[in-house]
Amino acid sequence: MTDATPGATPQQSLSTPRAAGLAGVLFAALMAAAIVLARIALPEGGGADEIVVTSGQRDAVTTALELVPFAGIAFLWFMGALREHSGEAEDRFIATVFLGSGLVFVASLFGAAAAAGTVLDSDQPSEFGRHFAYTLLTTYGMRMAAVFVFATSTIGRRLGVFPRPLVLTGYLAGLVLLVAGSSLPWSELVFPAWAAVVSLYILRSGRRRPRPDASGQQPGV
Repeated sequence: MTDATPGATPQQSLSTPRAAGLAGVLFAALMAAAIVLARIALPEGGGADEIVVTSGQRDAVTTALELVPFAGIAFLWFMGALREHSGEAEDRFIATVFLGSGLVFVASLFGAAAAAGTVLDSDQPSEFGRHFAYTLLTTYGMRMAAVFVFATSTIGRRLGVFPRPLVLTGYLAGLVLLVAGSSLPWSELVFPAWAAVVSLYILRSGRRRPRPDASGQQPGV
């Protein structure tokens, strides 16, 4: 009896959890930093006459926008590594929801970043541009993130690769993103926080896994 995925070498089966974990941690750090910078530089509320972008706010928004593409790339890598880790046993319906919600989230993230970039065009950006960026991220992007969290947690539960507390944490995080994503300020940080928790668990469980011998057998099997 072997622990490796059929058709994969021991090195491949061990590298997938590490890749998923590292990509998830990188995404969580970049995404959280971009959200914090954007929230501080462009707080919600206030009329159009009150929106005056200082040089410090402009620098913060510029930094946030530069982080977003790398966060999106790390998230796509995170998705791919998670799918590889689940193997051929994944449910096709849940896997389709997993893949679709993740891709729509990335598209919403990039769209929100492009809309937020309008604050760099003038010292007094339009209220529409700022409102559009927040709506695209919190109303649409975070709801797609909620679906992604639900799908990932369901896959982890069905395949037994996530412990029960982590699955319940995922469902709770998804519920917060789905219900309160557009009405509770800073709630979007729940998504990178969940990704960080999942990634750290994958890294930790990967290190605890016994290393197979040259024949692919686990020690003592």
